[in-house]
Amino acid sequence: MKRRLLVGLGAFVLLLVGYTTYTIVRPTVLHTELEIDASPDRVWQVLTDRANYPAWNPFIVSSTGDLTVGATITNVLRDTKGAETTFTPELLAVVPDRELRWIGRIGFGGIFDGEHAFRIEPLPDGRTRLVQEETFRGAAVPFTAGMLHDTIEPQFHAMNRAIATRAIAAR
Repeated sequence: MKRRLLVGLGAFVLLLVGYTTYTIVRPTVLHTELEIDASPDRVWQVLTDRANYPAWNPFIVSSTGDLTVGATITNVLRDTKGAETTFTPELLAVVPDRELRWIGRIGFGGIFDGEHAFRIEPLPDGRTRLVQEETFRGAAVPFTAGMLHDTIEPQFHAMNRAIATRAIAAR
C-alpha cells in the first residue's frame, strides 16, 4: 500500500514537473504594435510620465516607483471589464527612448509569470513603432489564456492608441 502511494505521488510530481516545463517552453504571448507620427523620445516621454496615467491611460491607471533596473514598481491595471488589479513587478530594462521591461509574478516563479515590454523603434521621417508585448509562462497560464486575449490584449491596443494621441498632440 505504501509503495503504491509513493509510486502514485511520484507519477503526480513527474506529471506536474513535465506540465510546468511545457508551459514555460510554450508561453502565451500577447503582441501589439502601432506606428506613431512622433519621435522616439516623445513616445518615451509619454510612456514614462506615469504621474499623468490616471488622466489618459485606459490600461495602466496608476504606476509608481523609481524607473531603475532592479527596482520594484507598483502598477494598477484595468481590464476591459473594468476590474482593477494591483501588482508589483521588478524592472528588467529601462533604456530611454528604446525599452521599458518588467517581470511580474503571481505566487513563486513558475506559477504565473508575465514579462511585459514596451519597445520603441525609430522609423524614417521621425516616426516611431511602439511594440507592447507580454510573454506569460507558468503552470496557471493555459487556464487563463482565453481571458488574457479577451480582457488584457484589447487594453494593450487601447494604451498604444492613447500614447500615440498624447505624443502627436504634444508635437
